[in-house]
Amino acid sequence: MSGWQSALRAGKVQVGLGLLIILLLVALLAPVLAPHDPREQDILNTLTPPAWDAEGSAEYPMGTDSLGRCILSQVIYGSRTALTVAFAAATGSMLLGCLLALVAGYLGGKTDWLVTRMVDLWMSFPPVVLSLLLMVGLGTGVRNVVLAIVLVDWTRFCRVVRSDVIVTRRRDYVTAARLLGFSHLRTIIREILPAAAPLMITMFSLEMGIAVIVEATLSFVGLSVGADVPAWGVMIADGRGYVHQAPWAMIAPMIAIFAAILAFNLLGDGLRSALDPRLRTSRI
Repeated sequence: MSGWQSALRAGKVQVGLGLLIILLLVALLAPVLAPHDPREQDILNTLTPPAWDAEGSAEYPMGTDSLGRCILSQVIYGSRTALTVAFAAATGSMLLGCLLALVAGYLGGKTDWLVTRMVDLWMSFPPVVLSLLLMVGLGTGVRNVVLAIVLVDWTRFCRVVRSDVIVTRRRDYVTAARLLGFSHLRTIIREILPAAAPLMITMFSLEMGIAVIVEATLSFVGLSVGADVPAWGVMIADGRGYVHQAPWAMIAPMIAIFAAILAFNLLGDGLRSALDPRLRTSRI
């Protein structure tokens, strides 16, 4: 418990958790916070400046896009898409990658060789190109975006966690557990997994940030969600044609993406620093 108490007192964790809570509340309370339906078009008010501009309107606090849709409402509802993809994709990637990493790193031998060769083969494909190819084959939709990210990014977890498991497997307390008659499964769960957990938590947080970027990239090129689903990448793609007349149409979703990635990175880095006993020992 002291480790978690120390983590919650860390500045990075507090800032990252605070930003993440704000994003979660915005996503959950989107129908209450959004001033308009994000898909509602107002042709008479296209490219309206933000409310603080002399030509702006209080009805549209962050202005409107080329179709007269409220930018603030689109950003708010876009957080739902981004956080859904981030959590689901990071969870799937972690479960698949860490399962293979624990098995390969602990058992070693032919099992480790087979998993390592599979990771090397999969990582030989550029991640962005592989994601695009998968989306072309799978089609658009949040589920397919999540599946594409999982199929691409499980190797991140597998490669890094496997190295940590190999080091942990050689520790004296793991050898002692085997001498006491612990089964392989019990040894992995009781001895290996707790030692790898801080690294897994860090990578999980970082992967959520990566998933936000990947989803925005795919939606930017039209291979993510449908046209009727608000997404930050779609907003950037729509706003690039009017960047000189209405830069706010691109700036708003870019700030939202930056805030989400910053929250995940600060939270993951802070938790690892507080929970990893090796890092705590090095600071003493």
